Amino acid sequence: MLLKDRSESEELLALRCLNTRMEMTEKEKLRYLNLEKGFEGEVKFDLMAECLQEERYSINDLLLEVNNSYFQIDKFIISQGVIHLLDIKNYQGDCYLKSGNLFSVASDREYKNPVDQLKRSATLFRQLLQNLKQNYLVESFVIYINPEFTLYQAPLDDPTILPTQVTRFLRELNNTPSKLNEGHKKLAQKLISLHLTKHPFTVLPKYRYDQLQKGIYCKTCKSFLVSIKNNEVVCRKCGGHEKVELAILRNVKEFKLLFPDRKITTHSIYEWCKVDLNKRTFCRILKKNYTAFGNTRDTYYT
Repeated sequence: MLLKDRSESEELLALRCLNTRMEMTEKEKLRYLNLEKGFEGEVKFDLMAECLQEERYSINDLLLEVNNSYFQIDKFIISQGVIHLLDIKNYQGDCYLKSGNLFSVASDREYKNPVDQLKRSATLFRQLLQNLKQNYLVESFVIYINPEFTLYQAPLDDPTILPTQVTRFLRELNNTPSKLNEGHKKLAQKLISLHLTKHPFTVLPKYRYDQLQKGIYCKTCKSFLVSIKNNEVVCRKCGGHEKVELAILRNVKEFKLLFPDRKITTHSIYEWCKVDLNKRTFCRILKKNYTAFGNTRDTYYT
């Protein structure tokens, strides 16, 4: 049973917007692409895990804090006798382990070994369970989900599930009987209640309002080459269509995300969207979907 769905982090959502509206550095762009690829892998594993039929609670993407230390787990699976902590990696290419460190075969570039991070997270999670006066067996695994990934020289006792082992891992988990009780439910609800919505150490690229490209862009191909036809935003590059109201609301969410301290007004959204529509259209859509405050000239929406 899925108790917490997966959604993109605020960091990923913000980087998507910034990647479209400004020129990011190579380092910033690499961070963005890695987050996109990671999220894609997590969603792929979620779909595979839908095969689990016994009584289990599935909780996606929790950011937790214990003793002033933060840790994030891609997926919790709470079963009758054990809690699985799963860290999902969408790595691609050939890698090898040497002295506990992870290297690329192609470039000899060294990467952080996900197992080390997972061990730390598992230790912190056990501390959290102790603080909650809960006693559960905890097992943790790094799941390599990409079929184009190969890992050489991995120790047999490493807590890793390779791409060719994922289906078998889920099948074996599914074949293990599990009956949940009220205690499992209360623990799951408690963990979800402890989830932190914002990571305290997230650092976005520096940006200013005046340096970002204004306009509504195509939700499919991200092109700003759009026009308004029959109450739709039509992309002149890929031919994509989107209702005007939905396109404006999408851009309002983006404006709120990037500039949480700026008020949402008819003028601010009209300026942000920079499209061939009159202000009355923006006013109507904002009134319909948001709550208005203030007088006529000073009206803002929340």
